[in-house]
Amino acid sequence: MRIDVGGIFRLYSHNLKKNAIWSVEWESSKDKCVPKGLCGLNSYCALIDLEPDCKCLPRFESVNQGNQTSGCERNFVADACKNRNENFTYTMEELESTTWEDVSYMSLRLSDKDDCIQGCLEDCNCEAALFDDTNCRKQRLPLRYGRRDTGTSDRALIKVGVPIKPDTDPRIVQPESKKKGGTDILIIGLSFTAFGSILLLISVIVLWKHNVWVYKRMSAVNGDLELNEGVAPRRYAYEELEKMTNNFKEELGRGASSTVYKGLILGTQKPVAVKRLEKVAAEGETEFQTEIRVIGRTHHKNLVRLLGYCLDGAKKLLVYEYMSNGSLADVLFTRERQPFWEERMGIARNIARGFLYLHEECDTQIIHCDIKPQNILLDEFMCPKISDFGLAKLLKADQTRTTTGIRGTKGYVAPEWHRKMPITVKTDVYSFGIVLLEIICCRRNVDWSLPEEEAILDELASHCFEKGELGKLAGDEEIERRQFERMIKVGLWCIQDEPSLRPSMKKVLLMLEGTVDIPTPPSPSSFFSAI
Repeated sequence: MRIDVGGIFRLYSHNLKKNAIWSVEWESSKDKCVPKGLCGLNSYCALIDLEPDCKCLPRFESVNQGNQTSGCERNFVADACKNRNENFTYTMEELESTTWEDVSYMSLRLSDKDDCIQGCLEDCNCEAALFDDTNCRKQRLPLRYGRRDTGTSDRALIKVGVPIKPDTDPRIVQPESKKKGGTDILIIGLSFTAFGSILLLISVIVLWKHNVWVYKRMSAVNGDLELNEGVAPRRYAYEELEKMTNNFKEELGRGASSTVYKGLILGTQKPVAVKRLEKVAAEGETEFQTEIRVIGRTHHKNLVRLLGYCLDGAKKLLVYEYMSNGSLADVLFTRERQPFWEERMGIARNIARGFLYLHEECDTQIIHCDIKPQNILLDEFMCPKISDFGLAKLLKADQTRTTTGIRGTKGYVAPEWHRKMPITVKTDVYSFGIVLLEIICCRRNVDWSLPEEEAILDELASHCFEKGELGKLAGDEEIERRQFERMIKVGLWCIQDEPSLRPSMKKVLLMLEGTVDIPTPPSPSSFFSAI
């Protein structure tokens, strides 16, 4: 009895007679494509004369022709978000009757395939979609464990890059249509074309230099930010923001340090969020602009983008992109809106990617200091984006919802805040761990409406983990136990009392993605005196 090299489990028998052979008495499957991992990433198994053959996704090529388990890779430009070349576009190619591992970050209830295709094309995070006539499950690459299954109507929709062929230029004579005298006409036409191109180029250069001069002059007059890289956040007059917000009429949210209003950019009517800072540190204009410059340089798909600012004496406002689905708190703690498990795990991974960028990848390291679900916003595709990053230096030292004289929000602050220890990126890791436990269990970390022994989530999670009673945390939701336990372990490692024991955000992301083993965390001795 053995698992053969192809992954099929078989029971053999052997006749004791001379020259007898081993014969198969039973096998787990006659379909040789059933074992997972037979084909590599981005490839699927199809039976040809009952033998397995690995095939690549559309517009993908084998990494190693001689090794089917090596998988496949794209043969086109991969960045669907940034590529805006007029000679290049993206479309979806369909792969019928195939099944794949479902690791979707979002599931839409759709019965129309075209709607599923359009939803993926408009979503920069979507690289493929699995459609089964009732659900459209958005995926990121790589796709795993694919196999042809003629008994299913499921299909995979793969986003691929397609070059657009330029229109044929009528001035160019095709070789087969050359006639006497044609060459002279072509040369004359090209000469006029070349002359016109030179004039056009000179005009563009002159216009560009004029615009640069005008921009520099306007910047000097308005005191605008002088960013050497990227596009500077625009400086708004206070009266302009009053018009955009209809005199600050529609309030989107209120925090300890600010109030956020909905606005519309004049002319385009594009919605924005205008944050009015109410308790800003008493610092000069230069210091304020320096901090805005740092925030303006940060560009990541999981950070809310800063579009502009206003600096008018004591009036300090920030203009951000508008996030149509509100905050993670609005979704997570409203039973009717709670995302399902896989979508929640996708949200957790994307939040971790945003903090990894702030801690290790952007030009200036940023420690958020106030991580909580209210500061994580969701766009129209439910993609999470971190807000209020980079504001730590702009706020007063006692800007907080607690009475301890420190920043942060009770229930999320790390123990070192209370011990006058240095604040590092591990402080953010602690707060992320609390938020992760909230995402896993769909409840607030501190909820005094529950029995006292269940009121504090991180204490309850630690207790249930030690006692092997994780079912109490899962509730009614059907979740694979090992995956649930894995996520709880990540959260418990993040909230360790000693900062040096907490993993870096890079290690956290690897653990969330399932690419590294997670040892059993020690029991955290959390600090609750401020609660």
